[in-house]
Amino acid sequence: MFVSPMLLQKVDKPFDDESYITELKLDGIRLILSKIDSKVRLYTRHNNDVTAKFPELLTIDIPDSTVLDGEILVTDQTGKPDFEAMMSRFMSKRNVIENGTLSYVVFDVIQYKGKSVTRLPLIDRKQLLEEIISQDTSLIAKVKYIEGHGSAYFDLVQKQGLEGIVLKRKDSRYEVGKRSQAWLKVINYQYEDVCITGLRKGEFGLLLSFLDGKPAGLMEFMPPAERKSLYQQQRIVSEDEKFNFIEPFKCRVKYRNLTKTGLLRIPSFVEW
Repeated sequence: MFVSPMLLQKVDKPFDDESYITELKLDGIRLILSKIDSKVRLYTRHNNDVTAKFPELLTIDIPDSTVLDGEILVTDQTGKPDFEAMMSRFMSKRNVIENGTLSYVVFDVIQYKGKSVTRLPLIDRKQLLEEIISQDTSLIAKVKYIEGHGSAYFDLVQKQGLEGIVLKRKDSRYEVGKRSQAWLKVINYQYEDVCITGLRKGEFGLLLSFLDGKPAGLMEFMPPAERKSLYQQQRIVSEDEKFNFIEPFKCRVKYRNLTKTGLLRIPSFVEW
């Protein structure tokens, strides 16, 4: 049973408010897990059935006619989420992880024992999760949360190099398929000065390099006005099948983290 998940709004800064709970933003893949007629099914947020990719979860012990919302993660030996390892496992046909632990971390319940609980306040749904998952294991666990203290929590996330935090109103209902101001995310962005060195042919994309000339990856996020300015001023010096290479333009970007190959993960334009 698929339910379109409730989505987060982005805010720039954390805040302290006791009417909110604070959670770690999990760096994995969003999955809706349903157990109907004793059969577990798994769906991405876009309603792709990925049950066959995670056979480990097919025998989890939760009540029948229950639908959960959570994130599937791979954690490394230090316990930190490893997004690249998660994507490698997700794309693999062998369903194996070379180094790391697969976990489904649950942060909400949408249906419990055949009844929709979306109209219950979030804090009450959290209590239901205590009944559904009475004991956390390495395979399935509940996300930890605190009340308020968003600023201090975000400071810790920055020091640990984690993805960010989520702030949710305690009284929020589960708004199926909606992006709500009741759920907010604060991303722990990193910043870097880079050069734009190429324009992808076809679909928009900008080839980046670090200031020392090493490849920095591909940027697909730039405001329309800045994109127009770049195209008006760029000067093509060479090309291949995929890119027009241009005289470099220096800019600042923000990004999630560096990949294992040293490229910027999801870079987006900040300023020239």
